[in-house]
Amino acid sequence: MSYFMGIDIGTTATRVIVIEGETGRVVAGTTSEYPLDTPQPLWAEQDPADWWRGTIEAVQGAIQQGYDTLGTAFEIKAVGLSGQMHGVVLLDDQGEVLGPSLIWCDGRSQEQCDYITDTVGAERLIELTANPALVGFSAPKLLWLRQYRSDQFNRAAHFLLPKDFIRYKLTGEYATEVSDASGTLLFDVANRRWSERILHLLEIDGSLLPPVYESFEVSGQISAEAAAATGLQAGTPVVGGGGDQAAGAVGNGIVQPGLVSSTIGTSGVVFAYAEQPLRDPSGRVHTFCHAVPEAWHVMGVTQGAGLSLRWFRDEIAGPLEKEAAQKVNREIYELLTEEANNAPPGCKGLLFLPYLMGERTPLLNPQARGVWFGLTASHKRAHLVRSILEGVAYSLQDCLAILLEMGLPVTEIRASGGGAKSLLWRKIQADVFGREVVTVNASEGPAYGAALLAGVGVNFWPSVPAACDATIVVTSHLTPDPLTQAIYHRYYPIYGEIYQRLKSLYTKL
Repeated sequence: MSYFMGIDIGTTATRVIVIEGETGRVVAGTTSEYPLDTPQPLWAEQDPADWWRGTIEAVQGAIQQGYDTLGTAFEIKAVGLSGQMHGVVLLDDQGEVLGPSLIWCDGRSQEQCDYITDTVGAERLIELTANPALVGFSAPKLLWLRQYRSDQFNRAAHFLLPKDFIRYKLTGEYATEVSDASGTLLFDVANRRWSERILHLLEIDGSLLPPVYESFEVSGQISAEAAAATGLQAGTPVVGGGGDQAAGAVGNGIVQPGLVSSTIGTSGVVFAYAEQPLRDPSGRVHTFCHAVPEAWHVMGVTQGAGLSLRWFRDEIAGPLEKEAAQKVNREIYELLTEEANNAPPGCKGLLFLPYLMGERTPLLNPQARGVWFGLTASHKRAHLVRSILEGVAYSLQDCLAILLEMGLPVTEIRASGGGAKSLLWRKIQADVFGREVVTVNASEGPAYGAALLAGVGVNFWPSVPAACDATIVVTSHLTPDPLTQAIYHRYYPIYGEIYQRLKSLYTKL
């Protein structure tokens, strides 16, 4: 048997899985959590050392679990990497980290976004990089560090993205790949290479940037030091991998036209395969290189999808309910969504705007804030929870509407991410979208996609689509309910109008 490992450096945890190539089944999967630091409003930082610690723990755990499952020793043939995009890791010439990573949901760099737009020009920026300047992207963060943490920036010899820092720790190689590089705002997405023009205009030294690989290409081998730390064998190939969304799309089989994924993780993403590097002139959605060679993807992103439910879990449900869930061996999210099922569709006029970390698609506004609108004394906690699920679905519909407006075909929507585990949340999506929503047998998303890319990298499968065809099948279908769909059709425009009425107040706030 041939076994492949996928490592996903998430916002809240590292997830590591091992798959059996011949069957595609997951034989092991472990997770190691770590903290997220928000020292000020709009700020979000993590210590890259926590990612490495989480990787060591999760890799060791997956190897042991795989041994327990299979009852014998087994060899990992190749490793694939995935992870949260846009984060900035600066290292000195000795490979030492110079400070905390400003991660994807950090929103402090609007001043630098304005500078980039003014320097390059709004239309020219989308022409060169296929995307507008947003606080989530890497380039504004780099400029913020140059301006406000010059002691770190001036000592930097290398800039890496989160998963690529783990590549460096595993292999000693400084490298990235096309899908993750697309989210830096320093990349010529159409031509799949760093943009010399952008680097010149922003006065960023190109030597900071790592070489770029296609997602399936081998980018290094496990070093002796990493082998000793993790239990992997020295010399094991490590492929380019993919940003979490591109790798997650591979893990869901979104590798041909017409297939779209609706992913609810910490953020929420509607992701469509594209045969050309399509651009939205307004920059409301992102166009990146896909993990499939000579293909791209267009995606809309809502910042606070699963994050909103996690916030409710942590700050309103609290530790006592988490303990109660553990006593009955249930996930608290499962209990919360069961509670939400007691509230009717539309929540008796209660609407939730999930803008707890600002918002990307379609608002492009880091100043946006979360809102409950329509709250009355008759509302129960079940209404609050369900309104979060519905508000996230409305934000995903905002994304889907733009993809349709751009002419992308949508023949099938595949639900994925942690939110896809909830039957209720999937049903709400189907009713809000007015389209069938399906699930597939592979539920691990980015980690699974990274493992498939690893197999392609060592020629176990001849191509990324072939790997998906061999391992991924549709397992469930949910069709919209006309009565519920009509309720959401009534409330969705109100949801959009709330933001427009509050937009000026967000700035004042």
